[in-house]
Amino acid sequence: MVWHGKKNILGILVDALDYEAAVERTTQAAKDHRHFTVATAAVHGVMEGVLSREQKFRLNHFDLVTPDGQPVRWALRILHGAKLIDRVYGPNLTLRLCARAEREDLAVYFYGNKSEVLSALQISLKKRFPSLRIAGMEPSKFRGLSQEERDRVVQRIRESGASLVFVGLGCPLQDVWTYEYREFLSMPVVAVGGAFGVLAGKVPQAPVWMQNRGLEWLFRLCSEPRRLWRRYLLLSPIYAVLVGLQALHLYHPTTEGRRPARELSYG
Repeated sequence: MVWHGKKNILGILVDALDYEAAVERTTQAAKDHRHFTVATAAVHGVMEGVLSREQKFRLNHFDLVTPDGQPVRWALRILHGAKLIDRVYGPNLTLRLCARAEREDLAVYFYGNKSEVLSALQISLKKRFPSLRIAGMEPSKFRGLSQEERDRVVQRIRESGASLVFVGLGCPLQDVWTYEYREFLSMPVVAVGGAFGVLAGKVPQAPVWMQNRGLEWLFRLCSEPRRLWRRYLLLSPIYAVLVGLQALHLYHPTTEGRRPARELSYG
């Protein structure tokens, strides 16, 4: 189990840890019935924090921010000498947490995405983990929620008997959701990006060789060019330049953000 603490990457505090440490810390929080926030941060997630001081504040107040993308893992090594053998990728983290939840008899809840994706996800997970207790699955409404609606979401999760919540709303909305709901739920809330679609078999994954070489972005860009071009053709080069400048000590990013003036409840 490896955890070297939080490290500054462009002002975002990313945990230099492996899967085992992430699973252990999250599971212990679930067993202790205490709130525990986890974000899986690829380049896009880090850059959202760079571009928004409010988003930086949220991410830097999470209990764990894992290196979801290979370029984030590489930055941990370049900037801080953290020699991690692998990233902590949202879909794989979800599977490992579900495996542990099955062994520990901890019920899990899934929030976000579409009903058809959640249905396929449930089938897929039950094949992998026959004894996993799925306390509930709730699709996104893809709009802002009123306070009354938010309170009902909290009530449904609490009453479901869940010990762990997975959130799949996409970045940065899932991080906003996780930060906003953290005080209302005495359990870990884990924002896992596109894991729901991937594990449900609805979203194709890049071949392993592309993932290992940090080329997953190219596969995804070719799959969804209209939706993802800004993320990969603009944000990724900026990320690389800023990491280089930080490594050369020409850029000294602060980790201080700005507390959100108000939360925009979205579901």
